[in-house]
Amino acid sequence: MQAWQVHENGEPSEVMRLTETGRPVPGDGQVLLRVRAANVNFPDALLCRGQYQVRPPLPFTPGVEICGETEDGRRVLATPALPYGGFAEYALADAAALLPAPEALDDAEAAALHIGYQTGWFGLHRRARLEAGETLLVHAAAGGVGSAAVQLGKAAGATVIGVVGGAEKAAVARELGCDLVVDRRAEDVIATVKAATGGRGADVIYDPVGGEAYAQSAKLVAFEGRIVVVGFASGTIPTPALNHALVKNYSVLGLHWGLYNTKNPKLVRYCHEQLTELAARGAIKPLVSERVPLGGAAAGVQKVADGRSTGRIVVTTEVAA
Repeated sequence: MQAWQVHENGEPSEVMRLTETGRPVPGDGQVLLRVRAANVNFPDALLCRGQYQVRPPLPFTPGVEICGETEDGRRVLATPALPYGGFAEYALADAAALLPAPEALDDAEAAALHIGYQTGWFGLHRRARLEAGETLLVHAAAGGVGSAAVQLGKAAGATVIGVVGGAEKAAVARELGCDLVVDRRAEDVIATVKAATGGRGADVIYDPVGGEAYAQSAKLVAFEGRIVVVGFASGTIPTPALNHALVKNYSVLGLHWGLYNTKNPKLVRYCHEQLTELAARGAIKPLVSERVPLGGAAAGVQKVADGRSTGRIVVTTEVAA
């Protein structure tokens, strides 16, 4: 089979190599899946760079989220078991963790549903307890993680403010349904959001960026507001001033979605049922901006690593085409 492999750490476009290799052999509790589509995630770039919290042995195949097919023909969602990731014609996954692919979504859309939308659902509903009528601010609203949070926020009845970088991404955020879009490259984020909310700020802030975005969040969070820390795509991990959280009476909530797979897997399945229902009635639909063949995986991962993508880039295998 064909598979992208990383033999040394570095930038994805430099270290990912498309090779011919044997199909992986399932271990105890694992299943071999034919990859129908693999979604590109920022962690794939971190894996290539050797900067992710999980460091699989070299060589490994990146690709942490797929829509695959079982030997008996079932279409499923899975997070592949590294080092046999999703940017290949076949991948391994934990049999007990497989989830049925929603019928309302095609392969590429289904491949982009699992991690980003589960993260958004857990962040907004489990951690922040977002309520209808509240104001939600989403950083990087046109990106893969942010676009999911925007859709979930709208589905929950929130007023959604999207912060983006550039006119193209602003247009995407508007199409996603943001009630207000702020282009951080052309506008003062803090002044614009305060003006739009009458000085109150946002009840919930969803931050997959860190760095300057978090600094803005601390100034924009409302009384009894919640800042959900999802990731650090900016490359800068902020150091919050806890006295500021005390004085303004807000909460800083961390979210590592992967922990739920071991700490509370039943909740992951419940979340998937909720997402499947939302997809069935059209309330959510992954924004797939590019569908590329297997040979374009390295370029796709590099584009996400560089912050040049909107929505999701999904790799479709030649077998599945």
